[in-house]
Order: sequence, then C-alpha cells, then structure tokens
Amino acid sequence: MISLKVNGKPVELDASPEMPLLWALRDLLDLTGTKFGCGRAMCGACTVHIDGEAARSCSVMVGDVGDGEIVTIEAVDGPVAQAVIGAWQKLDVVQCGYCQSGQIMSAITLLSANKAPSDEDIDLGMEGNICRCGTYVRIKAAIHEAARTLR
Repeated sequence: MISLKVNGKPVELDASPEMPLLWALRDLLDLTGTKFGCGRAMCGACTVHIDGEAARSCSVMVGDVGDGEIVTIEAVDGPVAQAVIGAWQKLDVVQCGYCQSGQIMSAITLLSANKAPSDEDIDLGMEGNICRCGTYVRIKAAIHEAARTLR
C-alpha cells in the first residue's frame, strides 16, 4: 500500500511504487482533471502541484512522492488560484480545453513566486506547457490579468 496526501486528504493506494502519479490520480482516485498528453513530461497536460510546485505527474512515481502534498486541478484554491481561474474565464482563454488544467496549474505556480511577471517571465514559467489550439496569446494575457488582480 502507498500512502499519499491528495487534495488535503490522506489516501491509501493499492499500487506499485513505480506507477506514475498521473495514473494513480486518474485511474485509482478518479481525479480526471489531470490529463494524459505525452507521457514524457514534455507537454504539461498532467501538471499537478507537489508541495506547491508544478510537477509533471506522468513522470513522478507514486513511490517517490513520500510525504509530499499533492494538489490537483479539482482542489486548487487560494487567492492566486482564484485570480488565475477568474482571468481564464474573463478572457475566455479556453478553446478545446484539454491542456488548460495543466496551464492553470503552471500559471498558479508562476504567480505564486512572481506577482508581477514580465512577458519573458511568463514564457519561462509556462515553458513546456503545450496548447494544440495555440491559445498562447490569451494565456499570457490571462496571466497578466491575474497578476493585476493580485496587486
């Protein structure tokens, strides 16, 4: 059995320590907001927070999480999260939506560390989050909007 703390709750999983966290979240805990994209930590669709930092859940094994606090898109909360989600809605960022939970999780991490990011900061902070629909301009605008809300 693997013991984890997910979205503020302790959970016990009957899983191999080598199981990617992504599949534990989706298949064992039914937290399907975290998406499978590439399986190689290159697209960002599977981004979750572990101890407040963005992590690609497809490349983190459940046995390696230890006492880390895992937060998925289903439970993300707080002023930064609310600012990001509000900006996403206000600016109608989403097109197909598949990548957006990962985009939002990365944006929250970025704005938690930097309340006034430049375009370059956003490019660096969001690097590795791929949007097939090409909503990058709207994503950047929403991050700037969320930053204004936080100031």
